[in-house]
Amino acid sequence: MAERLFDLLRQFLDAYGYWTLVVVLLLENAGIPAPGETILLFVSFLAWSEHELHLGYIILVGIAACTVGDNLGYAIGYRGGRPLLDRYQRFLHIPAHTIARGEHLFERYGSVTIFFARFVFGIRIIAGPLAGVLRMPWKKFLLFNFLGASVWVSVISLVGYFFGSRWDRLLHWMKRFNIGVAVLAVLVVVLGWWWRRRKRRDAGEEDRN
Repeated sequence: MAERLFDLLRQFLDAYGYWTLVVVLLLENAGIPAPGETILLFVSFLAWSEHELHLGYIILVGIAACTVGDNLGYAIGYRGGRPLLDRYQRFLHIPAHTIARGEHLFERYGSVTIFFARFVFGIRIIAGPLAGVLRMPWKKFLLFNFLGASVWVSVISLVGYFFGSRWDRLLHWMKRFNIGVAVLAVLVVVLGWWWRRRKRRDAGEEDRN
């Protein structure tokens, strides 16, 4: 299965070059399940092995496609609202718990969720549309979306480029990397909650004094 996917991607890359990367990343970030992480790794690997594509262009094109795709997803979610989200979930067979988890993170932790959502496959796909449905302020969304896209594309591209000689093991490591980032995101959220709770408690003690 993986070999067929890579052969298909290779054919599109030979025919359309960077536009293949643009389309896949644009679709994934707009809310359509697509192998964005895999193709970004694969394109970066080809830049290392065959030198037909350039790593710098891959990073720039990837950041632009992710940023535009997420903003497109945000606009669709903002205009369509909850009814569209429900139809979207049923049509693409997205698990209900994925939507619920995303809503919980957005409602409780706000804009920072956009940054960390980039590194988690299930949440990355729905982040843009869900942020629009929940009416997240667009300027904050734009900032954290761009920052997340810049870090995510740069990290994945560099990993694909410098570890291209170990392609099979690379895909396995990336799965663990996603899990690690998810754990890190949870830790950051917990620490933030603890800090805010402690701050409120200290403020309450000052008021009593």
